[in-house]
Amino acid sequence: MMGKAVMARTSISGFEKVQFRAGMLSLAGKVAGRAMLDLVLPPRCLACQARVATPGNLCGRCWQGMAYLAAPVCARYGTPFSHDLGEGGLSARAIMDPPVFDKASAVATYQGIARSLVLSLKFNRRRDLAEPMGSWMAQAGRELIMPETLVIPVPLHRFRLWQRRFNQSADLARVVAREAGLDWDPMLLQRARRTRQQVGLDSSARQTNVRGAFKLRNGWENQVHGRPVLLIDDVLTTGSTVAACTKVLRKAGAVSVDVLTFAVAVNEDGHEDR
Repeated sequence: MMGKAVMARTSISGFEKVQFRAGMLSLAGKVAGRAMLDLVLPPRCLACQARVATPGNLCGRCWQGMAYLAAPVCARYGTPFSHDLGEGGLSARAIMDPPVFDKASAVATYQGIARSLVLSLKFNRRRDLAEPMGSWMAQAGRELIMPETLVIPVPLHRFRLWQRRFNQSADLARVVAREAGLDWDPMLLQRARRTRQQVGLDSSARQTNVRGAFKLRNGWENQVHGRPVLLIDDVLTTGSTVAACTKVLRKAGAVSVDVLTFAVAVNEDGHEDR
């Protein structure tokens, strides 16, 4: 009996060795394949196409050109301050025109490299940018993520979606939801009517343009009721679009609506308190 037990243990040990060797060979093959691919198609900077060490990154120069957001920022709009106003500090904009959403956060201000990435994703169909941009957004929006949070992208009208073939906000939302381990639904919020592009419109015109433009998918209000919602868009400018979406979500019973974007527009000097 003792001999059989020893033989069994020896057999299992041998099998584990075979598994280990197979795993190492597989890993070595993947590493070699990655090295070969990098040799043929070396990783490039997401913004300027300069060579970088690993895929999905910025080169050192472009990294320094990104106006990343960090404290101190406005507690509502997430826009940067030039000096610390203390916990819960509000910009003049947040005081005079409080947003209907609870809180907004972004990766960077809408200038330089950040602006270039947003425009490339949206208009140059660089959908590959959604992966790294969405990952950065998930990191920037950590404080906005709560249990049962539902991730919803700002929708495109079906005609514009047909023209563009994709919704950049939905691409970003998919990555954010995956990175944060959250539910997401790209079809729950819909654009009920076609609107003009917001580019070039002042704040008043933007609000008029999107008034009544959004609705929830018929019969799906229960998916929002009682849940916190994280609304995803590529850039926050005047906030008219996300405000119109927020009103629809609150009417459906969302307990809170936070906004997460890749970039946020600020004054020319880059701060909200000047």
